[in-house]
Amino acid sequence: MKRTIILLFVLISSTTLFAQTVRKYSNEFLQIGVGARGLAMSNAQVATTSDVYSNYYNPAGLVNITNTFQVGIMHSEYFAGIAKYDHVTLAVPVQQNKRVIGFSFTRFGIDNIPNTLFLVQPDGSVDYTKITSFSAADYAFQLHYAQVLPVKGLSIGGSAKIIYRQIGKFAKAFGFGVDLGLQYRIKNWYIGLMARDITSTFDAWSISFNDAEKQVLLQTNNALPKNSLEITTPMFILGAAYAGNIKDKFFIIPEVNFALTTDGKRNVLIAAKPISVDMNIGLELKYVPAKNIDVCIRTGVGNLQRATDELGKKRFTVSPNIGAGVHIKIISLDYALTNLTTIKDKDGGAGLYSHVISLRLDINKKVKD
Repeated sequence: MKRTIILLFVLISSTTLFAQTVRKYSNEFLQIGVGARGLAMSNAQVATTSDVYSNYYNPAGLVNITNTFQVGIMHSEYFAGIAKYDHVTLAVPVQQNKRVIGFSFTRFGIDNIPNTLFLVQPDGSVDYTKITSFSAADYAFQLHYAQVLPVKGLSIGGSAKIIYRQIGKFAKAFGFGVDLGLQYRIKNWYIGLMARDITSTFDAWSISFNDAEKQVLLQTNNALPKNSLEITTPMFILGAAYAGNIKDKFFIIPEVNFALTTDGKRNVLIAAKPISVDMNIGLELKYVPAKNIDVCIRTGVGNLQRATDELGKKRFTVSPNIGAGVHIKIISLDYALTNLTTIKDKDGGAGLYSHVISLRLDINKKVKD
């Protein structure tokens, strides 16, 4: 199973090397989601996000930070720990909290992949000392900015991102793109709009197989990858939420997001060309027993797809998620369990669910008397 997953990851990564124009699911590692709160709510966050993780979901939400600065850290693992996802983010309000500057770093990758190109020698013998290892990883470095607009409750934000993708010493790519976001809050209603890759994001791939490696690939009936340009087209996410409040102790916050993709027909809620529409729904229940203390439970559904069952009937499938969180003074600790329907497969084995833990620190600078 482990070898199969690694092989699939390498093959999927390698196919991007042949891209000449738009590719579906390009830079998909940036669509996974960050922060256990957001993942527990199936990434339905565009309208309500209001902390340092807004750097990812909607930078316009950064203006709601009231601390001196916030730091967020998240780690999760996929495919039984084979693939690792790490995210670190920072946000600092300036000019009396009317403007916010942020930075984030993301890595998604598989390490210690066996390189068996030279395992079999010209005479047919096997030499295990020729096995080396490499990593296939995607990186994103992002700078974020947000500010309050003159209209009450309205804010705007943007992100500039530099992408670096590497498959061992064989190939690497550099990319650049821009995201824009809006948030509007009126009474208990929240509305958000996020435009990812609004300029389209361009990844330029550079291939670096040496002559010996090329010869092995040709002898084993593999095509030689070439330098290419991969384009990520815009995605627009519209979100709406309502915050119910009971005596400032109990809060219920449902949110629904609609994602419009422009890279062709996808297997989602509304599959069409050139625009497909997906939907995510999240719910948070919050209890605030005292000042600077709150406890939350969360759930959400997403990843709506058409699937064919054993009888050949087509039906919609969804991926439910759950989670919980606690906030005590400067520390917020959140947990999410994602893809609940895959916890047990039909043979009783483990599915592709993931445990996600994220930490947020709310730092307040002490003011001297």
